[in-house]
Amino acid sequence: MSQQPHSLREVGGEQHATTDAKETNERSCPECDAALVADEARGETVCESCGLVVEADEIDHGPEWRAFDSSERAEKSRVGAPTTKLLHDDGLSSVIDWQDRDAKGRAIDGSKRRKLQRLRTWDERFRSKSAQERNLKQALGEIDRMSSALGLPENVRETASVVYRRALEDDLLRGRSIEAMATASLYAAARQASVPRSLDEFEPVSRVDRKEFSRAYRYIVRELGLAIEPANPLEYLPRFASDLDIDGETKTRARSLLEEGMENGVHSGKSPVGLAAAALYAASILEGEKVTQKEVCSVSDVSEVTVRNRYTELLEAGTDPDAARAA
Repeated sequence: MSQQPHSLREVGGEQHATTDAKETNERSCPECDAALVADEARGETVCESCGLVVEADEIDHGPEWRAFDSSERAEKSRVGAPTTKLLHDDGLSSVIDWQDRDAKGRAIDGSKRRKLQRLRTWDERFRSKSAQERNLKQALGEIDRMSSALGLPENVRETASVVYRRALEDDLLRGRSIEAMATASLYAAARQASVPRSLDEFEPVSRVDRKEFSRAYRYIVRELGLAIEPANPLEYLPRFASDLDIDGETKTRARSLLEEGMENGVHSGKSPVGLAAAALYAASILEGEKVTQKEVCSVSDVSEVTVRNRYTELLEAGTDPDAARAA
């Protein structure tokens, strides 16, 4: 008697709904013998005559997602871990733990250890069957390692993995090292996510030299048509300010100095990292906070000469009378 919601038909749950409806119709109210109605929204079975709630807190056997065609339904599932681009197989394969212990944490005997080792070997072979999959697996491992060393968030890692996958699909890796292309993909992803890291910061964590991954970065951007804007000095301020442990007023003053300097074209042709470092140093002087050039240079990885030059230019370009006198 009850009509099932459209959402059940949309997600392909009509079979469950029909079965539940038949079971409900075959039963009657224990008080008045009237027919029962299934209230899907509340998860209850009630009498349509007297309103008695016969069952409550029923389990919804339909899927919690919506799909409108067979292809969307095939891609959805109620079980398993979510797919991720951080793994070469999207996280769909099995993973055998490296620890030789049972479910209770006890060490297993020698024969079982040897069996597990054979299983790990075959599992590893089946997870990356082709050369392209092995290439992708190595590259994603490099991206994960460098992201951890640079403190980049997970969304940057996922973007980098997508960029590398595109380069691999377009056959852009021919004649180039995996490490260089992985570094270039991560550098491009960080720029796109507005959490940039300088080339100087990438150099110690990459397995290739700066010249090689810089060339790979320019190649990826050109061939994939990535929309990457020039690095903004303001994007480096929060991280440098956090590393220096300066207060909010100094940070606000540094942002103001940078914005005024950029309005007057001071940033043209200058390193954004050096400008951000110089702005923090200038703001610390104006706010009376004791921050030395050496401390600023240590967190920004630029030279003291660069900080002094940029700091003077920012103060001269500003409209603050205190800044002009300090310059």
